[in-house]
Amino acid sequence: MNIDQRIYGYIAREETFPDKTVIIEEGSLGRWVFIILEGQVKVNKRTPKGLVTIDILKQGATFGESEFFEKGNEVRTISVIADGSVRLGLLDSDQLVKDYESISPQIKGLVRALIRELRHTTDNVVAMAVHSRANRQ
Repeated sequence: MNIDQRIYGYIAREETFPDKTVIIEEGSLGRWVFIILEGQVKVNKRTPKGLVTIDILKQGATFGESEFFEKGNEVRTISVIADGSVRLGLLDSDQLVKDYESISPQIKGLVRALIRELRHTTDNVVAMAVHSRANRQ
């Protein structure tokens, strides 16, 4: 996936993480948004049946946006772990907030609805993975 050139203007700094480094820990607090510049990460979720890998994100993908756009909810709901060496861009939260606040209430509502739908889809994927794991045992 190519990275949209407009996103580069939001990158405040870049960081490199070695394989298996926990970038975001489920249950921790944070509102940082990342973009993958090189490499890939695994997105994991704790369940009653153990850890489930929800997705593998590659170059151009972002993560951490859910907590950023949901004011008052800064608890991370997933873990993100480097799958090999990964170079990330940390997006400038101040600029994101400034630009987000300048958009119409209708677009803000749409963004929040999309984030809620993403959470709902994630919950469904986790439930299916747990169900599948239980059936194999």
